[in-house]
Amino acid sequence: MATNVEATSAEIEQLRVGDIAPGLAQLALTLATTLDGKDGATAKANAGRELRAVLESLRKLAPVAAETDRVDELAKKRDGRIRARRA
Repeated sequence: MATNVEATSAEIEQLRVGDIAPGLAQLALTLATTLDGKDGATAKANAGRELRAVLESLRKLAPVAAETDRVDELAKKRDGRIRARRA
């Protein structure tokens, strides 16, 4: 099982928000470190609550992933052929 730091780091990387909001990304990693540490239950509960809020903010900042499917690929090829014929 991954540590909280590993999981948080992976999510930040997947969201591609490290460069967009480096301060929030670092805060998330610091909070995850607290969760993995030897602090008491109260500190971990507080860190967990804050980590959840910070990750929610990072998710809102994440760029929208451009997903393409086979239909999009075929349409792009067709447009390329049409442009080639016109040229």
